[in-house]
Amino acid sequence: MSQSLAIDLGRAALLLAVQVAAPMLGLGLLVGLVVSIFQAATQIQEMTLTFIPKILAIFVALALFGPWMLQSLVSFASAVLGHLDRFAR
Repeated sequence: MSQSLAIDLGRAALLLAVQVAAPMLGLGLLVGLVVSIFQAATQIQEMTLTFIPKILAIFVALALFGPWMLQSLVSFASAVLGHLDRFAR
């Protein structure tokens, strides 16, 4: 495997990891921000109040984007395994 091929493969894997994680992280960030603004406006300082909405939002994001994420990961893995002979050289 050449050095440029290894770098391209690593770059593609990192980009895919960011793309797959972005929907869950983004929705968790948005819900956390909304809950924090709500807590600041109502002066409720309960630390555990933020966890349940974030967990529910992440599960909703996983349910909505799960098939796309799984399809993306499977297609990347099949592409890598399909070109395994190029990596063994």
